[in-house]
Amino acid sequence: MLERSQSDSALVLFSERLTNSAAFGALFREGMDLVEETAAYLDGDGRSEAKALERSVSLTYATESMRLTTRLMQLASWLLLHRAVKEGEMTLTQANREKTKVKLSAADPGPAELIEKLPQQLQDLIARSMSLQTRVRRLDSTIHAPPADRAAIGNPLVPQLNRLKAAFEQ
Repeated sequence: MLERSQSDSALVLFSERLTNSAAFGALFREGMDLVEETAAYLDGDGRSEAKALERSVSLTYATESMRLTTRLMQLASWLLLHRAVKEGEMTLTQANREKTKVKLSAADPGPAELIEKLPQQLQDLIARSMSLQTRVRRLDSTIHAPPADRAAIGNPLVPQLNRLKAAFEQ
């Protein structure tokens, strides 16, 4: 992990604790539930809905269901990797190295005019997976942001104090 001086030993990095938060737990459950729901749909109702589509829309259905599956598998991989951090099975540094294998930008959906022709339930799953992907990307950038160089920053109050001095000296 990070080397810290004695004066920084009490410093708690938010990014190291984020996987233990209730927000991460809720995101994890939502992601895993979406994976299960999507699999059930594609193996059940989705299969029969796909057979009823005209040929051009059927090709879009096949393409978008593959993109959806790919996106969800990447998101599930990221979530499982960070659950391992939460469970103490790996460090955040190890997860950071492993997460390079996960593509959080994988399989964005095709044009909206094609998506609109798909069955409503598939459209809903695509939209929900994109929302999940956005939240996971945001969380990823927070968790894996490089630590601020405290020596370079100095006292974070100094810039504000200087502004106050300048405002009242006039």
